[in-house]
Amino acid sequence: MRSIYPLLANRSILQLLLVINIVGTVYGYYWYGWQLKETPWIFLAFVPDSPTASLFFLLVLLAFLLNKCWPLIEALAIVTLFKYGIWAVVMNILVFIVQGELDWAGYMLIGSHLAMAVQGILYAPFYRFRLRHLVIAGIWTLHNDVIDYVFLMLPKYHMLDQFIPQIGYFTFWLSIVSIGLAYYCCIRVNSLKLDLN
Repeated sequence: MRSIYPLLANRSILQLLLVINIVGTVYGYYWYGWQLKETPWIFLAFVPDSPTASLFFLLVLLAFLLNKCWPLIEALAIVTLFKYGIWAVVMNILVFIVQGELDWAGYMLIGSHLAMAVQGILYAPFYRFRLRHLVIAGIWTLHNDVIDYVFLMLPKYHMLDQFIPQIGYFTFWLSIVSIGLAYYCCIRVNSLKLDLN
């Protein structure tokens, strides 16, 4: 596994991932466009979950290319990339179970969101955030859950409306797992630390 890290640290790979994440982020905000039009302004920052997660990672990649470290953005990136990557995969599988089929966009969302989760974890050895950054990222993430499931600002999958309480419960624990995973990968003693240079 360690043999992949020199490749991940390569500037050409970082630039390629930056372009891919720019495209994915723009498409993600476009995908949320209709919901954002109906969203009260006070909740706007918390509705487009996946594109905001990929925006955090895009900023991490930009920092890497500039030989900088933005630890709070790194903490937000790993937690939200894993959380919303896995969340979207599970939701689309649930859509398939409920409807008995999934369109091409659903399969595309499964693949792209799984890639989000994986890239967030793969770059964990290069992150330099501390516990205080993870605490802030954790508060952001759990606050987002409250906005989604108390004020019902979650991404709209109308065919799953009957499962909103169960999805909210699953999402809360997925947030906890994502925060714990970030701690395990980046903060605990003896976690793998690598340099980009």
